[in-house]
Amino acid sequence: MRSIITFWALAISAIAAEPKLDYQITQEGVLVTEGKEKVLFYQRTTKAQQGKHARANYIHPLYDLSGNILTEDFPSDHLHHRGIFWAWHFLEVNGERMGDGWTTKDRSWDVNELEVKRNTDKSLTLHLNVHWKSIHWQEGKKTIVNETTSIRIHRREDNHRKIDFNISLLAKQPKTRIGGAENAKGYGGFSTRIKLPKDIQFRSSEGKVTPKRTPVIAGTWMDMSGRFNGERISSLTILCHPKSAGYPQPWILRNKKSMQNPVWPGQNPATLSTKKPVILRYRLILHKGKVSTNSITHWNKAYSRLP
Repeated sequence: MRSIITFWALAISAIAAEPKLDYQITQEGVLVTEGKEKVLFYQRTTKAQQGKHARANYIHPLYDLSGNILTEDFPSDHLHHRGIFWAWHFLEVNGERMGDGWTTKDRSWDVNELEVKRNTDKSLTLHLNVHWKSIHWQEGKKTIVNETTSIRIHRREDNHRKIDFNISLLAKQPKTRIGGAENAKGYGGFSTRIKLPKDIQFRSSEGKVTPKRTPVIAGTWMDMSGRFNGERISSLTILCHPKSAGYPQPWILRNKKSMQNPVWPGQNPATLSTKKPVILRYRLILHKGKVSTNSITHWNKAYSRLP
């Protein structure tokens, strides 16, 4: 009996000692931590550099599993890039352009609501309600697109962590269109501006992927591995959910001085409904070491089964 009691006491003690996800709301946004380690920061308020390139509604920093900052903000080669973000060049209402959300020109993001929820599996979810505005529409006072986004941060599991993004876009004005770059590249949508080491490698379910100037057709997930912080190899994987608009999406990939982007809708703008939102869903997986293709395929299948 004593041995059983001792066993359960040790088990309970071990569970209690496990670091838990927590958060701190600041004037600028939300810092998520796990134990003593920082996980990510969500930027709620508008941030600019010397009054230029104003942006909000994105993640930076995102930390790797060794506590190093993985993302970049205001990089010198593309000052408008910002951590983990979702943005588009083209926004139009009734045939009139409404600024450029990618380069942050004449656009603003009003994070009207921000709520953090603790889930039963001990993950945390940031629930966001964001109003897209432009000085070209009602002097920036009226919402053009209502974005509702959830960002679910999972607890670390051994050498990996999952972060889920569910982005919902609903037009508040009729005849609203959204699109990517108006050229053959067509980039725009969910984007990751991460540090790119010289040994960066891209891999999909179809094997090694070589970046091109234009979008690459390479399946439903993309793994990027290298020595991001001059340490041992680590990786970032992006999974795309089957219920995401445009599934399976092509990929814009760059091996230096840029971002990585599963593309939607591309260079041909899509009309946003005022009744049924467009849904974009992605999962980021941070992990140490180089993970096998079979492991990522297993992760992808598990994610695809989520409703």
